[in-house]
Amino acid sequence: MSGFRKFVLRGNMIDLAVAVVIGTQFSNLVKQFVRSFITPLLGLVGGQPDFSSLVLTVGGARFTYGAFLTEALSFLIAAAVVYFVIVLPVTRLLKLFERDAEATERDCPECTRKIPVAARRCPECTAEIAPATGPSPPVPAPRRG
Repeated sequence: MSGFRKFVLRGNMIDLAVAVVIGTQFSNLVKQFVRSFITPLLGLVGGQPDFSSLVLTVGGARFTYGAFLTEALSFLIAAAVVYFVIVLPVTRLLKLFERDAEATERDCPECTRKIPVAARRCPECTAEIAPATGPSPPVPAPRRG
């Protein structure tokens, strides 16, 4: 019983449970946004996009492919909403943060590894590098020991 308790209380299990709950709620939020705002806008342009009434009957079996088409269209619309309303703005925001991070690093001219702007010697290839801002005192030779 203690093994099961340890399994359930592990951090990654709790994180996964939280992710599933938040993901489900976010999915419901996006679906409702599409139903409340996007679908009526599409209805203004090209009529109500509902194909549920399309049915194919073969030998007494009913294939409700219209319901599948409606769900597929709903999925594509929801994916477009998530992309344009969430993914693109967050990506632009992250690029702003990366721009600040890039200002603190530069490439080593010898090995092209990222090094701090104020570095005078590359930690990878140990090449002497002039500082990016103004002249600096000479770099001491590496110690042999």
